[in-house]
Amino acid sequence: MAKKEKEINLEDLEEELGESEESEEIEEIEEFSLDEISEEEEISEIFEEEIEEEEEEIEVPKEEIIDERIYIVPLAKARNGPRNKRAKKAIRFLKEYITRHFKPESLVITQEVNERIWSKGIQKPPRKLKVRATKNIDGLVVVYLS
Repeated sequence: MAKKEKEINLEDLEEELGESEESEEIEEIEEFSLDEISEEEEISEIFEEEIEEEEEEIEVPKEEIIDERIYIVPLAKARNGPRNKRAKKAIRFLKEYITRHFKPESLVITQEVNERIWSKGIQKPPRKLKVRATKNIDGLVVVYLS
C-alpha cells in the first residue's frame, strides 16, 4: 500500500509561518563586552541570586503538629517467609504498627526510613527501627527516622 502524500503549498506554509511570528515576540538583547563588567559585579550578582533563592525556601508555612511520638518498631516478624520479600514485609509491618498506634487518615513514610529498611537489600532488613512519628491537624501522619 502506498502512503498518501500531502501536498504542501508554498504560500500556505509562508502564511502559517507569518502567523506564528506575529504571536511570538522576540526580545532584543543589548550587546556588551566582557571588559565592561568587573569581577566584583559578577560575584555580587551571583550572591544576590542565591540569597533570593534561600528566602523563598524560608517562607514555606509549617503545619501545626498535634502529636509527636518516638517508637522502636519491631520488624523481626518480617523475617518469616521467603527471603526475597523481607524488606517489603518490613515496610508493611511498619505501616500496620503506625496505623495501630496513631489511627491516621493518611500515612507518609519519609525517604530516609525507606532507605534505612532497604539499606542491606531486600533479604536483610533491620530487626528493629527507631522512628519519630508526627500527626498534624489534618490527620496526616509522617514517619521520620529517629
